Formats: sequence, structure tokens, C-alpha cells
Amino acid sequence: MGKDNSGPAGSPSAGAPARPPLPGGRFAARGSLTGTLVKIALLGLFTALGVWAVLPLYVAGNWWGIALAVAVVALVYWVYLSGRSVPAKYLVPGVLLLMAFQIFPVLYTMSTSLTNMSDGHRGTKEQAIASIEAYSVVSADDSEEYTLTVATTGDPDTGELVFLLTDDDGQAYAGDSEGLEELPGADVDDSGKVTEAFGYTVLSPNEVNARSDELQEFAVPTGDGAGIRSSGLNSAFEGTAQRVHDPGCDCIEDTETGAVYTADDERGAFYDEDGERLAQGWQVGVGFDNFLRFLINPTFASAFFGTLVWNIAFAASVTFLVFVVGLAVALTLHTPRLRGKTVYRILVVLPYAMSSLAMYLLWRDMFNTDFGLFNRMLGTDVDWLGDAWAARGAVVLANVWLGYPYMFLVATGALQAIPRELSQAARLDGAGPWQAFRHVTLPLLMVAMAPILIATFAFNFNNFNAVWLLTRGGPFPAEGTMSGGATDLLITYTYRLAFSEATAQYGYAAAMSVMIFLIVSVMSVVSLSRSRALQEVDR
Repeated sequence: MGKDNSGPAGSPSAGAPARPPLPGGRFAARGSLTGTLVKIALLGLFTALGVWAVLPLYVAGNWWGIALAVAVVALVYWVYLSGRSVPAKYLVPGVLLLMAFQIFPVLYTMSTSLTNMSDGHRGTKEQAIASIEAYSVVSADDSEEYTLTVATTGDPDTGELVFLLTDDDGQAYAGDSEGLEELPGADVDDSGKVTEAFGYTVLSPNEVNARSDELQEFAVPTGDGAGIRSSGLNSAFEGTAQRVHDPGCDCIEDTETGAVYTADDERGAFYDEDGERLAQGWQVGVGFDNFLRFLINPTFASAFFGTLVWNIAFAASVTFLVFVVGLAVALTLHTPRLRGKTVYRILVVLPYAMSSLAMYLLWRDMFNTDFGLFNRMLGTDVDWLGDAWAARGAVVLANVWLGYPYMFLVATGALQAIPRELSQAARLDGAGPWQAFRHVTLPLLMVAMAPILIATFAFNFNNFNAVWLLTRGGPFPAEGTMSGGATDLLITYTYRLAFSEATAQYGYAAAMSVMIFLIVSVMSVVSLSRSRALQEVDR
């Protein structure tokens, strides 16, 4: 009898050709389903981020920002749902992050540096006029009263103030520096106060008290020389302005004193005959005036260039010393027969593992003249932070102590990548230990460490905490803080001049930031081109 080739029920017969299995089988299908679910989850998360970004833009009425956010979300959907844009799937995330965290901030800083933007020059001329009129509002017998709730757009401590108002009919309004508008959907309690409103953060009594100074100067313009101001923390009134803008002469007239303030469009403010200006101004372009202020103005130029010289010396000395100390320790612990390497390396890395903020404050206490550790150990009474050169030495010493463990880690890794046979071959050729290190080990180390040294120099050039937490830029000369301190870096000097005066000078600070950016960029490019480290790595 012939052999029965029939198989079990449902199986193909031996004589029939077998169907080739699908690539990957059920595992490929399972992987494809997982990939699809991950893609849906990531796109959903990105969409949620887009909605989160659009909501505050909608509240602020920033339609260009909304259009940009929608365009970015649409681009991401097109790239990741299309099968014809495979390269873009890898390029788009990096390009978006580069634009968000590098290109846009740099462009915004550069544009700000060409303006007079400051606390008194933030908005447009129309906003300044409205603010001047609203700030001069006084109450009358027939002034309308509102129940007041103080809120902000965003963070309670730094967000823009907003008045959430309720009239006698229970209608809710929202008023900011641009005007008053109805507030539909707000939750109002029995006393008439707004307890919750979309897009606004209602402040607690403690938060309102913390911003009481701003609250006294804040007013909501309502047009025709009228405005709304607070009278206490729970009520507000609408009154008439004593200072009114006259479009004919483009000036502000004070109806109480008769003073006239004429607009100066070049400086962005209203001035009277004696040169006194109103506090509320507007933002205008000033060209390169902010740059010329510290490059040509004798008062600021000497301080700027003196600070620049010390800034370069500080960054170079700290970078050199952390390299020397870190490399020396790494070479010592790289000895083959040394016992307890792990323990030593842990002890060396401890300063790097600690909080730099706490360490700077600790070092400041150790340099105290009266009860500091250094004077007690040495039996001296050196005024470490009061003498110019002593303070500079203290700042350098503290930063070397905090920075050398990082260089030790880098040098240790680079040393372990260098074959020991190279040094042994050099010694067989008659080279001594120093010659072998100088001509074999060090060049190979610099291939890996030159870019890191350049990055360390750039970091120390802008090391704000290194100076601010130790000396605040001091000690200062008799002329005062305007001329710069002995330990000031450009970044600390900029911060104090721009943000420690009566009004924050954002335009001037932006100009200084651009100069710092250019200086560090030029130095880094020149250093990289001269070291040829990147070319060596590419080979």
C-alpha cells in the first residue's frame, strides 16, 4: 500500500507546496502594534503640549504666537504620519529644540539690545498714555464701585496684575493695563468676589500683600480719561483722570497743576519744560546706543574694559589650575601598584558631588576676617573679601577646589584610553619620565581634553555664582558700584547695573549679554581652530 501523506485535519498535505511564513510572524505584528501605540501616545502628548502653549497665548491675544504653535503641531503631524518623510522624522525634534532653546532666545536678546526696554519702557505709546491717565484717576461722588479680586496671568509672584471686578448687577469683568473686558464663565461668591476664572490665578491675601506696592500703582484704563483703581484689597472705583492726553499737541496736560508734558518719540517718554519726565514711557528703538554706552561713555567704558581684563584672567587662571591639579591627581592615582585607588577617587570626587551653592557660602564663611577658618588656622587677620587682590585670590582658590574633581574624572578616563605600551616604548628609546609624558602622554590627552578645556573656560567666563555668592563683585572703589568691583565678572557687573537700580534696564542688559556672547564665541572658535583637536578626533 502507498504511504498516506494526509496530515492532521486543517494541515496542508505533504504533496501541497508549503505557504512561506510571513516575515517576523506574530512577533512582527506585535512589534508593529506596539510602535503604533507609542506613536499615538507621543503625538497625543505633543498635542497636549500644543494646547497648553496656546491657552495663555489666547488669553493674551497673541495671534501670531497661536499661529506659530498650530503650525509646529501641524508640521509634526505631517512628518510622523507621512511615509515619505523618513529623514525628517529624525531631524525635526533636534531642529525644533535648537530653535526653541538657542536660536529664538539669541534673536530675542539681540532685538532687545537695540531698544530702550526697561521698567518704564515696556509697552507701546498707546499703552503708556492709557497708563498715565489711569494712574492719575481720582474718585468723585458719583464714581462707580466694584468688588475687587486681585489676580495675575501666570505666576502669582511675577505675573502681570489683573483686576477681576464685579459690578452691582453681578456682571464680572477683567481689567489689565490694556483695558477692561467682560469675563464670562467666572465663578462669583455671595459677596461678589470672583473665586475662579479661566486663564487667571486668583491671589491669596498674603500674595496680595506681597505685591501691595505694585497694587497701589496699578490702574485699568477705561477710555476718555477714565480708569479703575483699587481702594483697599476688596473694592475698586472708576474715576476721572487728572492727566489727560491731547492728540493735537501730542502732550499730557495735568488739569490740577497745569503742567504740560510733551512727547519725545526718540526717547520714548513725556517731558516737561524742565526736563522732568513722567514715569510711564514706551519702548522705542535706540540703535546701538546701549552698546556705545559701555564702549565709548567714559563713565562705563573704563569699568567695562577693566572688568573684561579681570574676567579673562579669572577664567584662564581657573581653567589652567583645575587642569593642572586634576591631571596631577589623575596621574598619581593612575599608578598601577597604588593600593586603595577606589577610596582615593571617591574622596577626590566629593567636592564635585556636593551642592556648589552650599559650598560657595561655606567658602565665604571660611574667608571671614574675624572668625573665618583661614585666619584662625594661619593666625592672621587678612581681610580676604575686603582687599582687592586677596578677594581675587579667594575667588580663584574656591573655584579651583570646586572644579578640579571634574577635570580629574575627564583626565582619568583619557589616561585609561592611552595604551601603556606607548610610554614603555618611549622609555626604551631613552626618554625619561618627563619626556615620555611631554611628548607621548600629554599630546594624546589634549586630543580628548582640548574641547573640554575650551568649554570650561567659557563656563568660568560666565560663572555668575562663583563671584556673586562669594563677594557680590566687591570690594568696590570709593566711586561706588557703578565703576565695577575688584572681582566683578561681566555677567555680575551687568546684573548689578541692569537690575539693581530703580528701574530694570533690560535693553542695556541684553546689549551686554550680546557682547559677552560674541567675546566667548570668538575665543572659543579661535581656540578650537588652533588646537586642531576636532580634526584629530575626526581622523
